[in-house]
Amino acid sequence: MPPSISSLTSRWGSETGALRFIWRVGPVAIVYLGALIVLLRTEYYDVGRVGAFLLAWGFLNFAWLAVLRRPGMSAVMSLAMIAVLIEVSELKYKVTWQTVAFVDLMVIDWSSFSFLLTIFPNLGIYVVVGLVAMAAILMLVWRLDPFRIHRLKATAGALVCLLGLGALSVTHPFWPEDIWYPQAHVSNFARSGVDAITTYVRRGYMESDAMVPDRLKLAPNAVCEPAGKPPHIIMVHDESAFDIRNAPNIRVPQGYGRHFKSFDGKQRDLVVEAAGGPSWYTEYNVFAGLSARSFGKFSYFVTRIAAGRVERGLPNSLRRCGYRTFSLYPAHGAFMGTRTFQASTGVQNFFDRNAMRSREVEPDSFYYDTAIKMFERERSKGPTFFFIYLSANHFPWDYRWRPELTEGWRDLGNRPVVDEYLRRQTLGMREYEQFLERLRRQFPGERFMIVRYGDHQPDFATQILDPSAKDDVIVQRLMANDPKYYTTYYAIDAINYRPLNISSAHDSIEAPYLPLVVLESAGLPLDPSFAEQKKIFERCRGLFYSCANGAEARRFNRMLIDAGLIKGL
Repeated sequence: MPPSISSLTSRWGSETGALRFIWRVGPVAIVYLGALIVLLRTEYYDVGRVGAFLLAWGFLNFAWLAVLRRPGMSAVMSLAMIAVLIEVSELKYKVTWQTVAFVDLMVIDWSSFSFLLTIFPNLGIYVVVGLVAMAAILMLVWRLDPFRIHRLKATAGALVCLLGLGALSVTHPFWPEDIWYPQAHVSNFARSGVDAITTYVRRGYMESDAMVPDRLKLAPNAVCEPAGKPPHIIMVHDESAFDIRNAPNIRVPQGYGRHFKSFDGKQRDLVVEAAGGPSWYTEYNVFAGLSARSFGKFSYFVTRIAAGRVERGLPNSLRRCGYRTFSLYPAHGAFMGTRTFQASTGVQNFFDRNAMRSREVEPDSFYYDTAIKMFERERSKGPTFFFIYLSANHFPWDYRWRPELTEGWRDLGNRPVVDEYLRRQTLGMREYEQFLERLRRQFPGERFMIVRYGDHQPDFATQILDPSAKDDVIVQRLMANDPKYYTTYYAIDAINYRPLNISSAHDSIEAPYLPLVVLESAGLPLDPSFAEQKKIFERCRGLFYSCANGAEARRFNRMLIDAGLIKGL
């Protein structure tokens, strides 16, 4: 072959080889470039979050390399997992204002999928389309990927990334409040994973003593003998309610304070375990009669974890005394595992927003009317327990909700959110009085005891209780469970009935004791678990988890576990 042609052929072959190499490497490089774009678009630019993203990305790549040995395939699989995580996290954030945390994966159940599919009915279609597209991409990359990595090296790389995440969790620890930040989907999940796994390995989901010498003397066939004809019991979960007069320089409507007083004219404080948002902490308190704080860093998921595991509760104790139990819930029953949790503590008839055909936010009168209609059908069958969960005074308060319900209302000169809060609260007070009047008028021969409570303070309360306090000081107080930020109210009302025993209705109690107040006020005998809790109440003077830095709660949790009333925790 002539030298000129030989040279041309050699150069053409070289250029063709280079093009072929670029063609085969290009898709792999594009995937890694895509991961970088995802990082820049979905994470805050700080060391902790960016570092967590990169280490999580590296861990996934090395883990898939240990299985597949192909960098291209590993990158596609890793990017697909990242994309799915971000998409699901964004969907969750749209509904709950929280990103996905690793605990979501630890306590995943069908109710979680049910809730997600109810909120986003086309999600299944998107998943199928995504899987088809991903399969096509994987086939292409599988054919083009020219590289192979030794599995031992890949495993070592995965371990290095995992150790890096562990070190990062020490220098930049994860806080439960981080899930409220939308631009941190991957980093929140990765950092919360290190935190959740280490916490679970160290002590499990719930704090409890390893062993205790005491045992609950359960008597399954014991007869419940009330002190008199038992009243119908209604519990009202008063959303975001507290006496705002605890904050300085707040103007309130005339007669505002009457709402917080009981039948005996006394005003009582309830120390809850939630501040500004998670109502399900207090829901756990008043249903199970136990402390969400016992779950430590898992507290945020308390009802999901307790669902099907915690059987001790006020509704079960009432059923023992012949009560039929009902719950009216203003959201989807799968939210935070509520339906399953309440059923395990004794709720027989659960009605969520779908069952009641309610809109997203209804006035309190909607739930009162629904309860009265149900009671009309059920009252002849024996004593009833109704749990009514209100939602009208839920945040946000930066807009005028249903202004036609409060014609003639004039703002009082407070901050706009405070005046809107007071407007809704005043509406709720008026509708509650109308509810009591309807019970008196429509059921003159029936006995009622109504116990209502505030589940937590509104989220802006931290800004008005001590206006001079700086944000970092407020955070420290919240982390230290300063009662100033956790105190709401509880009140007992009665119709055609006078509570028989209010010895537990102290001026201030912690929320897990509210079921004890209900049982004694209704003249019902305490089952062995509540009788034991009454002893703790007397020793600790109304404190529960706060007593002896949680020692009493840990001991009691172990007694309930040994008695089979708490399982799998």
